[in-house]
Amino acid sequence: MPASFSPQDRLYEQACDQAIAMCDGNLRSTIKALIMANEYLELELQELRATISCGCMPNTISDDAQNNAA
Repeated sequence: MPASFSPQDRLYEQACDQAIAMCDGNLRSTIKALIMANEYLELELQELRATISCGCMPNTISDDAQNNAA
């Protein structure tokens, strides 16, 4: 890794290495897994946007935090 990498670049490099390792070094499987993860996240975002647009708000504060605030 070049010394000119920023801390954020290092995190991305590390994440890439971890993703490839999780797929046993198979780059095609790694890309496929990342595409699938991205599709899942896009679907979650779409569902969240639909929920918000109809006036519903997701519960963003855990029950413990709500109880502690009372």
